[in-house]
Amino acid sequence: MSNLEVGIVGLPNVGKSTLFNAITRAGAEAANYPFCTIEPNVGVVAVPDGRLDVLTKLYNSKKTTPASVRFVDIAGLVKGASKGEGLGNKFLEHIRQVDAIAHVVRCFEDGNITHVADTIDPLRDIDTIQTELCLADLEVVDKRLAKVAKLLKSGSKEARFESEILERVKNSLDAAKPARGLNLTDDELAAIRDANLLTLKPTLYVANVAESELAAENSHVKKVRELAASEGAQVVVICAKVEEEIAELDADEAQEFLADLGLSASGLDRLIHAAFDLLGLMTFLTAGPDECRAWTIAKGTPAVKAAGKIHSDIERGFIRAEIVNYDDLIRLGSIAAARDKGLVRLEGKDYIMQDGDVTYFRFNV
Repeated sequence: MSNLEVGIVGLPNVGKSTLFNAITRAGAEAANYPFCTIEPNVGVVAVPDGRLDVLTKLYNSKKTTPASVRFVDIAGLVKGASKGEGLGNKFLEHIRQVDAIAHVVRCFEDGNITHVADTIDPLRDIDTIQTELCLADLEVVDKRLAKVAKLLKSGSKEARFESEILERVKNSLDAAKPARGLNLTDDELAAIRDANLLTLKPTLYVANVAESELAAENSHVKKVRELAASEGAQVVVICAKVEEEIAELDADEAQEFLADLGLSASGLDRLIHAAFDLLGLMTFLTAGPDECRAWTIAKGTPAVKAAGKIHSDIERGFIRAEIVNYDDLIRLGSIAAARDKGLVRLEGKDYIMQDGDVTYFRFNV
């Protein structure tokens, strides 16, 4: 996975566009996070990782390359999107392309900003979007079931297995419950992966609150947390307007602003880390005079596959990985000192990489 891609979804006037505006400004040079806009509705921001800055100074590196996250500002949704209402078809198609969904939910009262339903009710808003996604998935599942039914006549075991899974998914969708709540096994997910179901996308909720409510959660946020807990989902509480202001400050000013609000990290930083956690991702590090870099891999990745993230030639010619724990390296001040203390390990192909491993791969050309 070279770039984690997160789709930002939500009803009109929930703060989705304000949050995306903050994201697209967050990479300004003064913020120390590289950024580029790929399209008008896609932004790429760096994954905050203070370890890279420390390693860059330690190695006097010419270049620093963080891991990155792509955010996609999904077209607005209205009731009936699954039937093509509003920009429904565009909305649904964009969701199919992302790895995870950040569902922005309005949890603030403001008479100057109207709500499409006139009242603030985050659970109703969540239900509106989930219902549309379930309806869209139902259409896909029904078509798949019709196709699999023909294969069942031939006695195909694979078709029977897929049919059983699709029926379970259909029952869940009929009850307006996302398919991800079924906790399908890896084999079951593989059997229906081609269906690319929207409600199987890992989802986290972004509760958008007023600045005055960042420190103490209101009743709307508590309702979202209760729902998320029942789904095993995460909640990130932000104030989109505050994020927009932070994005215009330099790093020192941003930290001072956050401290005044009683926060240790921006909502965007917390959102990025939550998305990584949602998809079971982590980073390992490479460091040297030319470049310090963070590489994104799935948790549980063996060393040989991690090597392939850098270059396929390194994976094919893998000999071993030289790994030092980041904390040990910084404590001792150099790779030579860490090696003298016996803290540089030689690991083989099957070694399971750990977050923050500072790694050098040896390989045959």
